[in-house]
Amino acid sequence: MNPPLFVTRDETLLDELLRLAAAAGITPEVAADVGAALRSWTAAPLVLLGSDLAAEMARLCPPRRAGVHLMSWGASPDGLFRVALDLRAESVTDLPRSDAWLVETLTDLGDERPTRGLVVGVVGGSGGVGATTFACALGQVAGRTGPAVVVDTDPLGPGVDRMLGVETRDGIRWDALCQTTGRLSARSLREALPRRDGVGALTWDPGARGALQAFAVREALSAAQRGHDTVVVDLPRGADPVVEEIVARCDLVLVLVAPTVTGVASAGRVCGRLPDPDGARLVVRGSGLDADEVARVTGLPVLAQVGHQRGLDEAIDLGLGPVRSWRGPLGRGAGAVLDRLALSRAAA
Repeated sequence: MNPPLFVTRDETLLDELLRLAAAAGITPEVAADVGAALRSWTAAPLVLLGSDLAAEMARLCPPRRAGVHLMSWGASPDGLFRVALDLRAESVTDLPRSDAWLVETLTDLGDERPTRGLVVGVVGGSGGVGATTFACALGQVAGRTGPAVVVDTDPLGPGVDRMLGVETRDGIRWDALCQTTGRLSARSLREALPRRDGVGALTWDPGARGALQAFAVREALSAAQRGHDTVVVDLPRGADPVVEEIVARCDLVLVLVAPTVTGVASAGRVCGRLPDPDGARLVVRGSGLDADEVARVTGLPVLAQVGHQRGLDEAIDLGLGPVRSWRGPLGRGAGAVLDRLALSRAAA
């Protein structure tokens, strides 16, 4: 990866930028004039342009690009916002007030992935169909090939940390995230979550559970997607604005369906509430009605069928997670779903 580009002749500003880069473990390229900066302007993943050279750079009309931030030491000078518009900069930031934000931004550069992680939502078409179980199975299987996380957004569910056997491990939970503000680093979140075998869990502390805060959900999902190959979201069946926003951020929503008359009828109501039916598929749990009939009634295609797994409760009680054997019904079903999603993403 190319280094970030710092463009300034202001020694005070440059010293602070270099200090923050060192704290983030990043070695930047430094340009003291706009001519030298233009040579790396488009290749750098991030450009921090000092207010002392911003107007001069704007007069050269450099190529439009994302990731340009105008920096100043102390209060931003008059006219800098006008220059920011000319350069299509993403922000005008002053130091030292924004030290924490900049360190997190620079830290993410050292952890940047070729593509952002796949976000898969899982919701039960009816109660007791095993949506949380399947969400955790997806996380376990995905964790074999790259970092994965299961995000629990259902306050009435069993808790994905308990399902994955990491409830006694130290780590950050929603209770703490809902008390913080500001940008969340991908690496910080990944390293702070309770984790085992490549799979992290984001859920609540034991006991009473509060409501999710929209700002915390946005930051957590963004950081999770930047820091993991696969993000699985265990969704509640109830609808509210926060849940609707989460669903909108999913690449695909899986609706777990029990192939019974009542299970399919309930799933049909859940499917009808989804904002984008084209971005949803069915996973049939168990045996009963034919898959084609389930698809006809709900109006969504069936992506996979997953049989009942013997010894599931025992595996979870032992802290092994739902996928005790990769050859079992849950392991094979979750693997088939992830393989199909990977093929669809590659073809997009």
